This record gives sequence, structure tokens and C-alpha cells, in this order.
Amino acid sequence: MSADQAPVVEATASGKRQAAMPFIMATVLIDMISIGLIIPVLPKLVASFETTAAAQVGAYAWVSMAFAIANFIGSPILGALSDRYGRRPVLLIGFSGLALSFFVTALATALWMLIAVRLVSGALQANIAVANAYVSDITPPEERARRFGMLGAMFGLGFILGPVLGGLLGGINLRLPFFVAGGLAVTNWLYGFFVLPESLPRERRQPFRWARANPVGSLMHLAQLKSMGALLGVVTFASLAQFILQGTWALYTQLKFGWEPQQIGWSLCAVGAMSVLVQGVLVGRLTKMMPVQRLVVLGLVSSAIAYVCWGAAPQGWMMYAVIACNVLGFAAGASLQTLIANAADEKTQGQTMGAVAGLQSLTAVLAPVVGPLLLRTVAGAPRGDWRLGLPYYLCALLQLCAMAMTILHFRRLHADSTGTPMPANP
Repeated sequence: MSADQAPVVEATASGKRQAAMPFIMATVLIDMISIGLIIPVLPKLVASFETTAAAQVGAYAWVSMAFAIANFIGSPILGALSDRYGRRPVLLIGFSGLALSFFVTALATALWMLIAVRLVSGALQANIAVANAYVSDITPPEERARRFGMLGAMFGLGFILGPVLGGLLGGINLRLPFFVAGGLAVTNWLYGFFVLPESLPRERRQPFRWARANPVGSLMHLAQLKSMGALLGVVTFASLAQFILQGTWALYTQLKFGWEPQQIGWSLCAVGAMSVLVQGVLVGRLTKMMPVQRLVVLGLVSSAIAYVCWGAAPQGWMMYAVIACNVLGFAAGASLQTLIANAADEKTQGQTMGAVAGLQSLTAVLAPVVGPLLLRTVAGAPRGDWRLGLPYYLCALLQLCAMAMTILHFRRLHADSTGTPMPANP
């Protein structure tokens, strides 16, 4: 029996279908295009409600934090609900939250409206966590690195198409990308309702327990997983660096290179293209060349170097050169996701992925405070100045900390399983 046929799942409302990768890949692609559409224009829309540069950065931080705080609380709950009721219903809730967020944002006339709708959509949205659980449901452990790479390729493809389209539409009207994104979210809801099969059979579902579904309980559940250990710290540091990058990219490139939304969109397109190439094509080959553990470590090192280079780049074209060279960095995410999925019980994949998403959301609460505030301290530097890269130098340090914790984690696992210390090279 093939990996795609491994689990036999129940029928959906649209007929008898077995859950398989093409279904969830299409779902994730539409989801990420809709999210990518707003990235180049959201900072400019938020800035339209404030007059000074400092107030604009602060307002953007509040809008970003609102989503992250609500998502920190909501993701573990939705993940646990997906273990109880299945992945499909929870994904439909997430698509509804996204559509609401985009349409209200497009019509917003005050900053408080943006913050309020981001709170609602953050509480309802756990699409990434549930999609990861979906892949875990239908994939045996030995195939997960390749499958998570395929899913990561869909994220990347969404970030090729979304930001470019968002930048072009934003050049026509600043609010137009939000209407288009809302339409795509509605399309995804219809696809999920009529086409997407359920991946979690009834016999593998778990009762909902609030004690483990709340944010604190979910983090305690993660800490208790035997194979998790220091990976919690790895997820925390790597996610914080990633969210600082995401939260400051548009602001940073505007300040340092004078980029407009179209240029920001094209740069994010380059990030997406590399993600598709590496995670969709190269991850499977890389995992045959080296263990997943080593790939994670090398990927974190590569990312640390990339952050330093992004921060120090005096000219815009160099950002593209760094993106092209950071091959192992793009491979690290899928490899780390594989380690997390393999550490979880098959009946609690949704809860585990939701807890990880909640932990990542907690770092997303910190990132809009740390990144923009660091950027604001050096915002007076001249265009092209290396000091404007201060947030990315911190990101490099965070990646090195994550690398050190990864090595420590693998050595402890090796010692626990064999009773002997692990060699210096993981």
C-alpha cells in the first residue's frame, strides 16, 4: 500500500474520497496566495491612519500583535478540536476567519477596526497547524520529510504569486488586494466544503480536553513529549527570528532601499521561488544525502549567515543574491517539522501541531515589539547604512542559539538511547 493510500478515511459531503497530498496542497496554495496578497500593502494601509513615522511603526506593531495574541490562544484549541472532530471542519473555520479579516480590513476607516478584526481572525485561524496535522495523518514517518517539503513548496508558490499580485494590485488601489484576498478565502472555503476530504478517521479521534487544549496546557503537553526536549527552544528561537524578518521586511526595505510595494512584492516572489525549488525538489534529495538532524543544524547556520548579509547589504540587488544562496536555510523548516511530527502520537497530531503553532504565535507577539522597535532606534540612519540591519543581526544570533540547542537535543537523545555521548558532528 502506498503512502497516499495508507489511511482509509471517511466520506465527505461531496462523495467518497481518500485524503491525499494533492487535496491539502491545493488548499494551502490558495490559502497562502490570499495571505501573500496583503503583505506588500498592509504596512502602507496601517500607516495611512497615522501621521509620523514613529506612530506608523507603532501602529503596525499593534496590528501584528493583535493577530498573534489571539492566535496564541486559539491555535492549540483549534488543534485539539481537529483531533476531536477532524481536520476539515477546523480548516473551514479558518477560511471563514480569513475572509472576514480581509473584507473588514478593506473597508476599515480607523485603526481600531484593523486591530479588532485581527483579533477575531487570529482566534479563528489555525490553518498551517491543521494542514501539518493533515499531512501527518496520511503519511508514514519515513516519508514525512519529503511530504512536508512538498507542503512547504506550496507555501513558497503562494508567496511567489501572492505578493507579486498584491504589489501590482496595490499600485492600482491600496485596498484592492484585500478584496481579492477575501474572495480567494471564500473560494478556499467552498473548495474545503465541496472537495476536500477528511484525513482523520473516527477511530483515531481523541476526546477534547480543555486541560490540554488551553495555551498553557498545550505547552506542557509539548514539554512532556519524550522526543521533543530542547526542540521547544529551537522552535522558539527560529520562529522569533522568522517573525522579526516577516514583520520588518517591508519597513526595512522601504527605509534602506526606498522600495515601493511592487518591489517588495517581487522580492517576496524570489523568496517563494527559492522555497518551491528547495522544499519541493531538493529536500527529498538532501535527506538522502544526510540525516534530517544534520540538515536542521546546517540549515540554521545558513540562515544565520543570510540574516547578517541581509542586514549589511548596502544595495537592493544583494537581497536577491542572499536569497539565492540560502538553500539549506530553506530546507531547515520542513526538516524541523518532520522531527516535531515524529515526536507526537498519531492520535494527537492536531493538538501537537496546534501547540507548536501556539508557541510560534507567542513569538509572533514578541516579534512586532522587538523588530520594529529595533528598526525605529536606527531609522534616522542614511539610506543603505549597515545599521538599519540591526533587527536582522539579532535574528542571526537567535538562529545560532537555535543551532546550539539542536545539537544539545540530539546529543541528549543519543545518550538516552545508547548510554553513550553523541559524537561532535550530529
